[in-house]
Amino acid sequence: MPFDVRRFDIYRKVPKDLTQPTYTGAFISILCCVFILFLFLSELTGFIATEIVNELYVDDPDKDSGGKIEVSLNISLPNLHCDLVGLDIQDEMGRHEVGHIDNSMKIPLNQGDGCRFEGEFTINKVPGNFHVSTHSATAQPQSPDMTHTIHKLAFGEKLQVQKVQGAFNALGGADRLASNPLASHDYILKIVPTVYEDLSGRQRFSYQYTVANKEYVAYSHTGRIIPAIWFRYDLSPITVKYTERRQPFYRFITSICAIVGGTFTVAGIIDSCIFTASEAWKKIQIGKMS
Repeated sequence: MPFDVRRFDIYRKVPKDLTQPTYTGAFISILCCVFILFLFLSELTGFIATEIVNELYVDDPDKDSGGKIEVSLNISLPNLHCDLVGLDIQDEMGRHEVGHIDNSMKIPLNQGDGCRFEGEFTINKVPGNFHVSTHSATAQPQSPDMTHTIHKLAFGEKLQVQKVQGAFNALGGADRLASNPLASHDYILKIVPTVYEDLSGRQRFSYQYTVANKEYVAYSHTGRIIPAIWFRYDLSPITVKYTERRQPFYRFITSICAIVGGTFTVAGIIDSCIFTASEAWKKIQIGKMS
């Protein structure tokens, strides 16, 4: 007797003349197909879309930066002449720079009575400060007005990712125009290294920061100290990493198989229960009539 491979068929077919279509079965089948289509589209949307996963770890993510952080500052002082405005930088590595002018510009405001300072510079990855003041001016004014508006203060590369919401420009929009004109302003910043890795594995390095601030008029034994706008910073040892991910294809296929198989199985059980109950009810009715 020749070997028949059909013996291994676990999906045996039932002849059509041995099956019985019902209205209930047709209704359940239509609902089953609609339900499967809905779940399939939901899974497909989830597979196409990406998700952002974040994690925390202790490390310096940007080791190729040479221990430097890029800073972008944009601030307006509407009542201080541009000749008086300057940027000073200090840190614990001994850096002390008065009147930083590289990659910066001053734009006159209010017909020359005010000034908008825009600058890009680097700071070392150690605690320090940079401040906007009149320290670099040739002649110090008697009563410098340090009221101001901060348009932008950002560190590192700019991240334009819709799903990543962070404090990359926490001081943007800070308005101190109603403050005491003779007061100094201290902004205490805690800088948090941030890494974003896209689907291709490319990494971008930026920095978020938290901020606390105080306003005060400072005095010494010689009299009132010249006010300034201080940005005192320190770096957090914790790094935040955002990773863009997409659902693996094998997981998508597994989900689709589970949806199709599970839905047909449950629908078959429901149809079988309804059909069995219907047949039993018919037999009961026939028994009553006889």
